[in-house]
Parts: sequence; structure tokens; C-alpha cells
Amino acid sequence: MSLSANSTGPRLAVVGNPGNRRVALFQDAVRAAGLPSARTVSWRQVLRGEAAFLHGERVRIDSPGEDAEVERLLRGVDDPTRVEGSALWYARFTSAVREVARTAAEAGAVLLDGPQDIAVLFDKRLCHGVLGAAGVRVPDSPTSGSAAPPVRDWADVRRLMTVHRMPRAFVKLAHGSSASGVLAVETAGPGRVRATTSVERDAEGRLFNSLRVRRCTTEREVAAVVDTLAPDGLHIERWLPKASVRGGRVADLRVVVVAGRATHAVVRTSRSPLTNLHLGGARGDLDEARAAVEAAGGSWDEALALCEQAAACFPDTLCVGVDLLPATGWRRFAVGEVNAFGDLLPRLTGLPGSGAEGLDTYAAQVAAVLRSETEPAGRPRPAAEDRPPRTRQHGDEQARNPRVTPLP
Repeated sequence: MSLSANSTGPRLAVVGNPGNRRVALFQDAVRAAGLPSARTVSWRQVLRGEAAFLHGERVRIDSPGEDAEVERLLRGVDDPTRVEGSALWYARFTSAVREVARTAAEAGAVLLDGPQDIAVLFDKRLCHGVLGAAGVRVPDSPTSGSAAPPVRDWADVRRLMTVHRMPRAFVKLAHGSSASGVLAVETAGPGRVRATTSVERDAEGRLFNSLRVRRCTTEREVAAVVDTLAPDGLHIERWLPKASVRGGRVADLRVVVVAGRATHAVVRTSRSPLTNLHLGGARGDLDEARAAVEAAGGSWDEALALCEQAAACFPDTLCVGVDLLPATGWRRFAVGEVNAFGDLLPRLTGLPGSGAEGLDTYAAQVAAVLRSETEPAGRPRPAAEDRPPRTRQHGDEQARNPRVTPLP
């Protein structure tokens, strides 16, 4: 969707780090739609109390990552590869987002991302609880929701895994992202513990993020990492066996939902339990994954509907990235996480029938903003009844009564 040179459209602003690839890709999408470049408000300005917005602006809040000075201001560390400090980062970041919201409201600007949504999305315990309460299938967790007991150390993790009969679990920083501080832990009796992680521990006991996935092979080593992470808050989830693709690589999907509609999807494959692309994961063949779902008697449409159900838990946020976990056999699915900034998928165009065909994730968001300008009360996203239906693959009755096979 584009405007002619004589047309008027919404004025856009983006809170981000100037020069960052996320901001650059969003600006490309804005200009491709025939709009003037979005005004960039830097996170440094926000954190110095210098942010300002204009009346009527549509304000996108983007990631504060990949800027060493912003990381220092948020986490209080000089090395951006350090893992510790995520609790302080969360407190300062959510405070900054609330300040953006306050300043925007006073100016008469409109946020495309809700501050309360962001606060929940960046606390895995709260996010898991919200999803579960809404009926979204998620992995079992003893740390779900605001009432969950704190996890103080490895002894707590070991006890919770035992009590909840979780011989394998993902242990995650409550406020982590991009697999920072994640351990895929496997146990097999007393003293028999190993974990897969990208965290590295130096001789002084400090933790650093690495692009290399490694194995901790003793309980003592796992305990040392977990005990260092625990003061920042931990979340524990049952490790669900994932589907695999050719070559024996495990697979999951990142599904981007824009304005309530699943618009983009990418298969992520890996030889380790961590499928993040920056950790050596590779993009898989989406057509093959979809064919595997249908061949197993599942429904691709229902898998996408599960992602839309998860996104609906965050109604004040225009775009989220949903981590969709296919169980072994490709017939059943659960939602692993929902990400506020999960749209960095360069050159990926929209799914057939999504309304975002030919658009990347940023262009789809700009198009959604333009659509909202013509809708009653400037709705930020179309209501479900207004969205065009997808092409169904399993008959009219299933289309009228969508369901997703539950996990055991």
C-alpha cells in the first residue's frame, strides 16, 4: 500500500537506536509506502529525559539493543556481552517505556506498542501466566504467573524439576532475550546432569553471551551458572520434544502476527535444542513444514490461529513474534514465547492469504497503520470479523469450528 506524492498519511515516529538495522528496515518500509521518513527518537534521548513527540504521531517502540551506551545505561555494565544485570535492565527499560507513554500521551501522540504489554512480554513468568490463563497451550511451568515462588538457586531448580516430574527443562532468565542465559537442562538421577547453553563462564565466575553453543557436562558446572543467573530471576519450562526435519535437525517456527493476523513465518532448525538463528540455527523450508503438518493430519491454519490467539493477549501492541513449538510428528503445537521485538526477519515476505503478500514484516506493519487511518476511531488493527479468511485446507466444517489438538 502506497500513497501518491500529493496524498497525506499518518506521521510516524520510531523510538530506537539511530543507525540500527531495525530502524533502517522500518524506515525503508515507511518510505516505500510513500510516507515521509519516520522521525527517530533515540533511546539515549529517552534515558536522558529528552524525548519529545508531536501531536498525532504514530509512535513505534523498537528494541534498545545493539548500542553499547544504551546497554550500559540500562544494565549498569560496560561489556554488552555480559549476561548479568537483566533484572536491572528490565526495571529501567520498563520505566523508560512508561515515560515514553506518558510523554506521548501529553503530546497527543498514539503508541503502536502498549507499555503494559511490553512489561508482560519482557517477563517470561508473567507472559507464560497470561497465555495460560487465556487458554493458549504453553509448556508446563512451575514458575508461571505473578504468584509463582522465586527461584533462588540451582537447588530450587532441581527441586522444582523433581516435584513436577521434569527430567528435561529449559531454565531461562525471566527478563532475557535472544537465548541470553538459557540452559536446556537434562537430568537422569542424582548427580547426572548436563545442559546446553550459549553462556560462558570466566575464571572469575562472570557470565558472557557467546555465539557458540556449548555443553555443561557436570552438575557442579550447571549449578555454578544457574546460581549466578538466579538473582536476576529465573523461569522454568518443561522441555517438549520438538519435531524434526531432514538431517535430524530439530525445528520450531517464528510466526509474526501483525494487527491480529499471522502474516509471516520462518522455520528455524538446529542440531542443538537452541534454534536461534544467531546461534547457528538455519532457516528451514516452510513449504516442507506445512506439508508435514497436513500429512500428519494436523492443520496449518489452526497452527497459525494458535499464534493469533497468543498475540490477542497483547491487544495494545501492533506486532509480536510468536515462537511456535511443533511436537514430534508435526501434528500438535504449543507457544513457547511471545516476543515484543520478534519481527527482525529481513527479506521474508508475507504468507499466502495473510494480506501481507509481497511485504516484509515492517512493510506489513506500515500497511496496518495506514489501514487503521480509514477505520472507525482509528482502530490499530482489524477486528477478526473484518479480516479476509485464509484458504482452508480441510473442508468448510473445520473452517467454521477451528480447533488445535491438545498436547498430552
